[in-house]
Amino acid sequence: MPQILELLVSPVHRFEGRPADGPSPAAPGELVDRVHVRAGRGLVGDRYFGRAAHRDAAVTLIAAESLVQFGPGIGLEQTRRNILVSGIDVDSLVGLVLTLDSGRGPVSFAVRRRANPCAWMDTVIEPGAFKALRGRGGIRCSPLNDGELTLGPVEVTTREPQP
Repeated sequence: MPQILELLVSPVHRFEGRPADGPSPAAPGELVDRVHVRAGRGLVGDRYFGRAAHRDAAVTLIAAESLVQFGPGIGLEQTRRNILVSGIDVDSLVGLVLTLDSGRGPVSFAVRRRANPCAWMDTVIEPGAFKALRGRGGIRCSPLNDGELTLGPVEVTTREPQP
């Protein structure tokens, strides 16, 4: 069964400047047990919440299957995505509507585009991670309705967007 493994809501950017300088410190409490989603705005408390430049890409998801090649312990703190899932081929969903229900009601996302990896991946994961994650770096989405997601099993549906 598909699962939500990690949820990250961060009020700060950690990857600024040059990768050789290393990331900024993580804000306390970035990894959470639940997230509040707001339609067209993102995750409450996240650095991209309600920002005009990110309205079509306010929430990011990545599949754990993309990260297993790097060994245990690699997740959202390194990739800076918002939702880590298993059992969902998120990279194949661009252009669709993805609906997740972790028991608190369905939350739908318009999957807008890929979340391409950046050179920071070679610094925070391992050398070669940037190249290894091309085409497997996750997706950028816009929430279509308000709701809440929690860790654990999740029901997944996909559909074509409404015209």
